[in-house]
Amino acid sequence: MKKPNVALVGATGAVGREMLAILEERDFPLGELRLMASSRSAGATVQAMGRTTVIEDLDEASFEGVDIVLSSAGGAVSKAFAPRAVEAGAVVIDNTSAFRMDPDVPLVVPEVNPQAIAQHKGIIANPNCSTIQLVCVLEPLKKAAGLKRVVVSTYQSASGAGQKGVDELLAGARAYLGGEQESKPATFAHPLAFEALPQIDVFMDDGFTREEEKMMRETRKIMGLEGVEIAATCVRVPVVRGHGESVMVDLERALGVEEVRELLREAAGVAVLDDPAQNAYPLARKAAGTDPCWVGRLRQDRDRPNTLHFWVVADNLRKGAALNAVQIAEALIAQ
Repeated sequence: MKKPNVALVGATGAVGREMLAILEERDFPLGELRLMASSRSAGATVQAMGRTTVIEDLDEASFEGVDIVLSSAGGAVSKAFAPRAVEAGAVVIDNTSAFRMDPDVPLVVPEVNPQAIAQHKGIIANPNCSTIQLVCVLEPLKKAAGLKRVVVSTYQSASGAGQKGVDELLAGARAYLGGEQESKPATFAHPLAFEALPQIDVFMDDGFTREEEKMMRETRKIMGLEGVEIAATCVRVPVVRGHGESVMVDLERALGVEEVRELLREAAGVAVLDDPAQNAYPLARKAAGTDPCWVGRLRQDRDRPNTLHFWVVADNLRKGAALNAVQIAEALIAQ
C-alpha cells in the first residue's frame, strides 16, 4: 500500500498533540499530513514530522485525497464531519464517544480484537481511556481461564477531562496551598485539588454515571462478554496524567498468582511491575509518557480461589487515546 494521506482533526488539543508526537516516534508511513481544527486555530502553523503544516478550518476543509482521519475533537464535531470524510473515501478513526456503541462501527483495541477492524464501514471507534487499559489486562485472563464477573474502581486523572481539567486542578491546588478562596469549578462538579470525586460525567437514572456506563458497555462489546457481569465505579482524583484501576475478577477456573504474572508478562501491551517486598507497583507518574498498561498488586482472594485482585495504570493520553488510535491506523494499513 502507498503511504497513506492522513488528516488529524482536533490537532491543537491534548490528544491531537499526542497523536502527532506518536506518529513521529513510531515512524508512521505517512504520505501527506493535514491538520484540522476549529476556526479559532485555523491559519496557525505546526512543526511536526519534519514539516511545517498549516492548520485548516475543519468546517471548510475537503477530505478529498485523504486515506485516514485521526479524530479527537469532541463527539458533536465527529458526528458533524465524519460522514463527510467517509463519503470522500477516508476511513475515520474516532476518539470520541460518538460512534462507540453503534452496532455498525467496530470498537477496537488492537491487542484484543484486531479482527474487528476489517468490519468497518468507514468509521472505527477508539474506546474510552479507562476501558482500553482494563481490556488489555482482562483479555489474557479470559483466554486462560474465562471470566464470570468483573468489578472495577477507577482513579482517573484530571487530564481525562482535557487541558481545562488539568488547568482547573493546578489552579485549585495553588489557591488551596496559598490560603486563597478557590474559584467555582467549571470542569468538575466540585473542586478537585486534594479531593477524590466519585463522579465522572452525569448521573443516570439507576445511580451509575455515564462514564461507568461507557466502561461496562464498551468492555462487553470489545471482548464479547454479553453474559459476564461487569460493574464500575469511576472516581476523578487529583493526578495530572495517568489513570489507575483497582480490579476484582471472578474467573471460571482458578489461576495462581505466579501463573497470572507469567500470562501478563507475555501479553501484548502489558507490563508487570509487582514486587511487594520492594514496594514496587505501578504509579501514574511513572506510567506517564510510556505505552504499556502497567499491572501490579496481583493477589488471589483469601476466601475465593477463583477471584483475583490487581491494580492497573496507564497513560490516558497515550494508550488511553492517541497511541491506540495510531495502532488502529497501523493495523488498518497492514490489513
